[in-house]
Amino acid sequence: MNERDALRRLASDLPRAGDDAAVVDGTVITTDMLHDRTDFPPGTTRYTAGWRAVGASLSDVAAMGGAATAAVAVYADETFDPDELDRFVAGAVDVCEAVGAEYVGGDLDEHVEFTTATTAIGTVDEDDASAGSGGVTRGGAEPGDALCVTGEWGRSAAALRLFERGTDDAVERANDLFRFTPRVADGRALAGSATAMMDSSDGLARSLHQLAESSGVGFALERDAVPVHPAVDDVIGDGEGGSVDDADRDGDEERFELAAHFGEDFELVCTVPDADVDRLREECPAGLVRVGTVVEADEGVAADGDPLPDRGYTHG
Repeated sequence: MNERDALRRLASDLPRAGDDAAVVDGTVITTDMLHDRTDFPPGTTRYTAGWRAVGASLSDVAAMGGAATAAVAVYADETFDPDELDRFVAGAVDVCEAVGAEYVGGDLDEHVEFTTATTAIGTVDEDDASAGSGGVTRGGAEPGDALCVTGEWGRSAAALRLFERGTDDAVERANDLFRFTPRVADGRALAGSATAMMDSSDGLARSLHQLAESSGVGFALERDAVPVHPAVDDVIGDGEGGSVDDADRDGDEERFELAAHFGEDFELVCTVPDADVDRLREECPAGLVRVGTVVEADEGVAADGDPLPDRGYTHG
């Protein structure tokens, strides 16, 4: 089985599974595992690793419309370098503080490669009209809702290319891009109105397919409406070997590919009633952009009228 099939199999037996996090009696809980060979490119500092790993779990809390409370982590490596361990914890502490949560410890273990497993908890407000005691799930989108996203897209794809350049300046900038801010405040702002929501760890395109499957709807995405992080333009190829028009066209395709299909940006993808978009745009600290519309299921998931491939980040 691939990861998607495995998750479907588990969800059939675990009724609280299938969303970004589980909600039990108003408490949000989620866990993630990251490995050196698949999640942390060469040049990733331990501070960035601590921030990013714990941030990934905090992002799941945000996707449920929850307020983040605390996080813990398992830190495993071949040996325990005191400086690296201290830097990892510093990153974990700082990302928690950035969203009003607390890093409260974890566990240490020996392993064949640097690996970390993180868990975050939070709470949902039962007074939120759409979230309620179960949080905002992936299953409530309805045709006519606005499709919206927070922040800017493609930052992790840009970071990976900067890591690959290997220069000191490029690696330093890549680490900065890897340290995303979990959208907990935005999730809280959206919780009372969003009909469906998830974070974008698998990429925008794949997230839309997942939301479509859970809600039984389709999506009409507007490609040019997707807000792209400025770093993406800095890593796109220069189009050598073709005409100027070909280079521009190839650059546009590459830009959309990195923004929509790469994944790991940890922004929020949500559907909200059309009448609420302007108000929510003012209330979301990271910004809220309408990028499309929820349509009937038989219209599928499309971008500018063409089928949008279900392609994104695959956890290895």
